[in-house]
Amino acid sequence: MAQNPRTSETESAPTTGRNSELTRRNYVRSLAAVATAATAIGGVGTAAAEDDYEVIEAQGQTITIDAGETWENKLIDMTTGQDIVITAHSSDWTIRNVGFKGENTSGTGTATFGISDTSGGTCTVENVYLGDGSSTGNGNPNGHGQTAFWVAPDHNGHIDFKNVNIQNFADNAIYGSAPGNKGGGTIHIDSSFAANCYVSHFRLGTKGSKVTNSSVYVDSSEGYVGRGIWAWAPGTVEVEGCQIEMNGQNNAIVAGANGNPTEVVVTESDYDDQAGISEAAGSSVQLGDDVGTDPDAYIPDGVPTSPEEAASGAGN
Repeated sequence: MAQNPRTSETESAPTTGRNSELTRRNYVRSLAAVATAATAIGGVGTAAAEDDYEVIEAQGQTITIDAGETWENKLIDMTTGQDIVITAHSSDWTIRNVGFKGENTSGTGTATFGISDTSGGTCTVENVYLGDGSSTGNGNPNGHGQTAFWVAPDHNGHIDFKNVNIQNFADNAIYGSAPGNKGGGTIHIDSSFAANCYVSHFRLGTKGSKVTNSSVYVDSSEGYVGRGIWAWAPGTVEVEGCQIEMNGQNNAIVAGANGNPTEVVVTESDYDDQAGISEAAGSSVQLGDDVGTDPDAYIPDGVPTSPEEAASGAGN
């Protein structure tokens, strides 16, 4: 099976309204309520939506998305215990309305999505649910676990992420820093949610890349306590309108890695000051006057909270 290698950078040369606010006490309860509600109404909603999406069973296959293609309305059944890899290394492609049902227990340690725009175009990832996560068997701190999205070093265009829900992955949620030292492509993560992933949640490195109107949430219950937002060289990476609630775990914002400095500019956001900020290798995190230290992570409007909701496009 073709895999998506995570080539490291050293190997490759205004805020939206707070919807579904999550606090330390109600985070788990809120997600449980979502699951219960989905079960209660799913008999009608899911039945109505089945004709609107295709169910694909994970069987170790690789699906390739070509230039200009829109790949949408898919429900990926991960309860098979097998892996699936979706690759898009072309240009002007779209991934939309995709939900993954069940935890990834395959143990392959690959990336579920390996993506890039290699012709200077613009690509889109929107309305994707990866909230069921990957198993702890993938979470070896001395190696690679399962990554949700990996952006290849050759990326030289632009990728827009919007309304993406990634939780409980044993490696990075969105690993998008590799193009910083090669292709130079940009990434914009908007109105998205990531929680309890290992290594980092949103990882970027190219000037012009940014995270806006999004939330990161980490607690200690899942064992995955990765960095909130991690900026690699060369930067600058922008953070605007975000809530980074870490409950004292790891660092909320990290700038710099592997001896290379970068810059992060933060505005209209809140971060957990118990987790704090790390400025490595001479890096700089610039905090605007509108930045606070009382974060309240939330799931932005339009972000799917179940595989079926994502696959049917019900939240759009």
